[in-house]
Amino acid sequence: MRSITNNPSQEAIRAKCFHPAGTFVEFKPEEIEQSIPGRFEKIVRQYPERLAVKTKDRSLTYGELNQAANRIAHAILAKRGQGSEPIALLLENDASMIAAILGVLKAGKIYVPMDRSLPRARIAHMLEDSQAALLLTDRKNLVSARELAQDESLLMNIDESDAGISTENPALSISPDHLAYIVYTSGSTGQPKGVLQNHRNGLHEAMLYANGLHISPQDRLALLYSCSASQGMKIAFGALLNGAALCPYDLKEEGVGNLAAWLVQEEITICFSIPIVFRQFVGTLTGQEKFPRLRLIQLGSDSVTLREVEGYKKHYSPDTILVVRLGSTEAGTLRRYFCDGDTPLKGKMVPVGYPVEDMEVSLIDEEGKKVGFNRVGEIAVKSRYLSPGYWRMADLTRTKFLPDPNGGDKRIYLTGDLGRMLSDGCLYHVGRKDFQVNIRGYRIEVGEIEMALLNLPSIKEAVVVAWEDQPGDQRLVAYVVLNNCFAPSVSELRSSLKDRLPDYMTPSAFVFLDTLPLNPNGKVDRRALPPPSPARPDLNTPFVASRTPVEETIARIWSEVLSLDQVGVHDNFFDLGGHSLAATRVVSQVIKQFRLELPLQSLFQSPTVAEMAAVIDERKKNRLTEEELERILTELETMSEEEAKKLSGAHDK
Repeated sequence: MRSITNNPSQEAIRAKCFHPAGTFVEFKPEEIEQSIPGRFEKIVRQYPERLAVKTKDRSLTYGELNQAANRIAHAILAKRGQGSEPIALLLENDASMIAAILGVLKAGKIYVPMDRSLPRARIAHMLEDSQAALLLTDRKNLVSARELAQDESLLMNIDESDAGISTENPALSISPDHLAYIVYTSGSTGQPKGVLQNHRNGLHEAMLYANGLHISPQDRLALLYSCSASQGMKIAFGALLNGAALCPYDLKEEGVGNLAAWLVQEEITICFSIPIVFRQFVGTLTGQEKFPRLRLIQLGSDSVTLREVEGYKKHYSPDTILVVRLGSTEAGTLRRYFCDGDTPLKGKMVPVGYPVEDMEVSLIDEEGKKVGFNRVGEIAVKSRYLSPGYWRMADLTRTKFLPDPNGGDKRIYLTGDLGRMLSDGCLYHVGRKDFQVNIRGYRIEVGEIEMALLNLPSIKEAVVVAWEDQPGDQRLVAYVVLNNCFAPSVSELRSSLKDRLPDYMTPSAFVFLDTLPLNPNGKVDRRALPPPSPARPDLNTPFVASRTPVEETIARIWSEVLSLDQVGVHDNFFDLGGHSLAATRVVSQVIKQFRLELPLQSLFQSPTVAEMAAVIDERKKNRLTEEELERILTELETMSEEEAKKLSGAHDK
């Protein structure tokens, strides 16, 4: 394989990135000129008995997965006939979802994965916008699917397929240019936008994964992402189009605390994660754990800090390689940076690294001209393997995807990300050009939140920004101008947004202004927005001061965690701007202060100071030992947001 980094130290680390007992087979460039099912069926013929997918409840060989996908494909063809059209999937993130994705592709259709955890209104919009001809589901999700589809003829329950249906490959002729999927991401227009991808580009990404990480049939890949996210699908194809085993792990169900044991038990060799989950995971490690099979960890979807690299060096053997990845839904993998235990890192930033095949990255200024080394510019990607564009959004496609000024079949995608390039070609990611932000591991278009606010009759103008109260701890703050009416309470605003936005997109604080500050160009001057006040927000609940020492201590803890100067005993924690990760910090401080065991769900079940005080008074007689206290605090302090939600028994209120 040819080197493209031109960096000896990077190539030396990458050269170690092989499965010790595996035989790596290069994914050749000419092999992307086919369909995804064509490549998958070739792998099936080579490894019919090899493990393809393994979940907690189910294992499928490549032969069994292929047969399951074929049954789904023939069922779709029997119901809809041939021809390209979107097919939506509402399934668990497990073997059934993988089989359904392959089945839709084998039928020559376009799959549209839906995340079951999103608000019903958001899923309904995605269904309507995608113009899905069918909604594939199973028994577990049938009730929700019926409510969404409204028309029974649009549903297909894959658990009730005809037992006599063919398991043979449909053998349709599918072009590499044929659309493969639509994945929805947060959109600046106020609604999620659908990003298109074709078979050729899906295979090109699988090639980059295979050749860059040396994926072999002996590898077992951990899938911690949802298959409704583009990165989850890329990992799935990276495994299944190269003969490796795919092992989905449900973070919501199993928790970060159990991940170490699972990695060892399942003999995972490659683990993909986002930085915030990796930080939480490393925090659960004692230093005694050994991961003898784990050869590679890849971090992406968010900025990687020195903290993650230090955690990697502390807890993993020199044989385990860390890879930092920069990519996007529209363009796939753009850069990689390989680290081992001896890799020196200077400054406070971790680079996103060096080129990957067929992805030419440039940094440009506002006029579209290239900037020099060590200058900040927008990251622009030139390639023939970019997304065809946005589903039913031709104007946005023309804005973000530009023709190559030199002609040819390459195009240029403007990512909106800002970068700084060193003279040796190493790239650093330094933020966003637009107002897309990362909050607790979620990449969010604040324009979507602003549109949800503007759809409320009481609000005339709205701007949402990410505000950093403490280093590394950002929260969403909404600045609103009212529409000649009485100010709604924060409780009312949260209630209005609850059915429109996922909980992680609901602002933690609301600031009411007479007018929004404008710059000379007439645009909102976001830098001139005032900091959120530490004053208690206006709630439906009247303020009542603490009446006992226990209430006073709890109120003080809440004030510190939520950056408020006053908390009433009947205030709801979530109306004050609290969320699941903040809840873990509160419970941790309460346990430390009162030295008693307090389940995380207690804050969700008793979300006011008064109610929590009553719970504490009941538990005071059961004091913790030093060992018990340390164990419980460690579990809470290293808990991810998804794990906190799961253990609480409820989503953010």
